[in-house]
Amino acid sequence: MHPLVELAKNTIETYVREGRTIDPPKPILPEMVKKAGVFVSLKKHGQLRGCIGTYMPQCENIALEIIKNAIAAATQDYRFSPVEKDELGDIVYSVDVLSPSEKVKKIDELDPKKYGVIVVSGYRKGLLLPDIEGVDTVEDQLRIAKLKAGILPQEETEIFRFEVARYK
Repeated sequence: MHPLVELAKNTIETYVREGRTIDPPKPILPEMVKKAGVFVSLKKHGQLRGCIGTYMPQCENIALEIIKNAIAAATQDYRFSPVEKDELGDIVYSVDVLSPSEKVKKIDELDPKKYGVIVVSGYRKGLLLPDIEGVDTVEDQLRIAKLKAGILPQEETEIFRFEVARYK
């Protein structure tokens, strides 16, 4: 298991079992030092069980970003009830570290397998990670991102793209 995924797993297991937040590993690993947006995803029996993240870093390094978002993915994803102790053995973890986003000028600059998207209309923002099962077209990706943000299909939006380094 990659150290980033191991950190997410240890964070969630400790939080769910003991109610406490772990500290980052010491010494902090090189891949955890920089600042970046991070998403932590949980799956149970192949189905999404939680996913929370930040596209702009909120913490001083990736390790702290993973710890914060792992706990949120397990306990604060509004689509799911909090993860319980008896589920921990069934959960599969992944961590996506996001590149900085860049504005898209034309739709043909997108590829749902390679790039995630952020759609923005006023204060509303919707984000969809890349390479999601069942999301095969740019149109699907943009439609889902708009839906998540409460943006109507015909509304004008600014579109940004980003890449991820995905760890499982």
